[in-house]
Amino acid sequence: MLKNTYKSYPNEKGYFGQFGGRYVSETLMPLILEVEKEYEKIKNDKNFINELDHYLKTYVGRPSPLFLAKRITNDLGGPKIYFKRDELNHTGAHKINNCMGQILLAKKMGKTRIIAETGAGQHGVATATVCALFGLPCIVYMGEKDIERQSPNVFRMKLLGAEIRSVSTGSKSLKDAMNEALRDWVTNVQDTFYIIGTAAGPHPYPAMVRDFQSIIGKEVREQLENVEGRAPDLLMACIGGGSNALGLFHEFLDDSNIEMIAVEAAGHGINTDKHAASLTGGKPGVLHGNKTYLLQSNTGQIQEAHSISAGLDYPGIGPEHSFLFEEKRVKYMSATDKEALEAFQYCCKLEGIIPALEPAHALAVLKKIAKNYSKDKIIVMNMCGRGDKDIFTIANELKIKI
Repeated sequence: MLKNTYKSYPNEKGYFGQFGGRYVSETLMPLILEVEKEYEKIKNDKNFINELDHYLKTYVGRPSPLFLAKRITNDLGGPKIYFKRDELNHTGAHKINNCMGQILLAKKMGKTRIIAETGAGQHGVATATVCALFGLPCIVYMGEKDIERQSPNVFRMKLLGAEIRSVSTGSKSLKDAMNEALRDWVTNVQDTFYIIGTAAGPHPYPAMVRDFQSIIGKEVREQLENVEGRAPDLLMACIGGGSNALGLFHEFLDDSNIEMIAVEAAGHGINTDKHAASLTGGKPGVLHGNKTYLLQSNTGQIQEAHSISAGLDYPGIGPEHSFLFEEKRVKYMSATDKEALEAFQYCCKLEGIIPALEPAHALAVLKKIAKNYSKDKIIVMNMCGRGDKDIFTIANELKIKI
């Protein structure tokens, strides 16, 4: 039974119910505690908030627009469908909201070297961008497989001055990149700050990343009030680690009348071994410093995830999502590679918006469920990334030469 409001989590030890916490080596513990102490100090500090707000407005381009997708609304014949267009942020995704907050924290802590992990490359690009802005060296760990399928973002990171370190262990994707970044951090604790890209990892990262991303939902509340005079009926977002979904949901978690749906990557299908749906097909375990739902074998070995989308290709989920799943506050559904690819093309042709493959998963489910809602309802979907980075993947899947 929920003891507090949803927005009051995590507790002082970093737990969302039974999920979260701090499962790290003794070497890292003092640094993690320092990050927590400094974050708690600055998160309500007016000077820090004003500085972050300044950069979000003048550099990132916030607030991002709330767009009524009229042609999709008409085509689906049901509720009004709005896109929260975070793909229009500088760097092309929601990731920079969090990176800007964390780089300012790193500077306050006197850190002079920044590391990050990336899957789809959007977090890597955003980290490289803020490092270039503030003149700090940047090292990005990226799986060998993701380097190949996200070559436009790899090139962008290099242009921005980042060093890309290829990871060839395990599945050669996001999980393994995060493993290597954590190893680096342990070795270089004195001068290095690790900018984690999603709402996962050891406390305080899941809460900190969520807080920096929560500007998305705050803007939605104000923008929808201005155009519709009320709050939404349903919020939708894709989830890999889950930061864009929490960014949209957090503001509304305690509004019990507002539904929320998060969409996992079903890959080739939930009944196959080629998917990334940690909540649908996983069970609780510990990975990357936190307890959460994970894809794992009966003996506890982490299983490889699969998704056409590099940003959703992760065998775990942020711990707050595991909590919201067990509380049944958020409904978790899934979309296959094929469904996401179809939704991608649908959005391009009907709205003139080329989405990333990640939010295309959310759109795929939205297409299925829209008929269940009447015309007086309002759905807001987070368009968390744009599809420039996916053009080679899409072209390969559609067998189109470019």
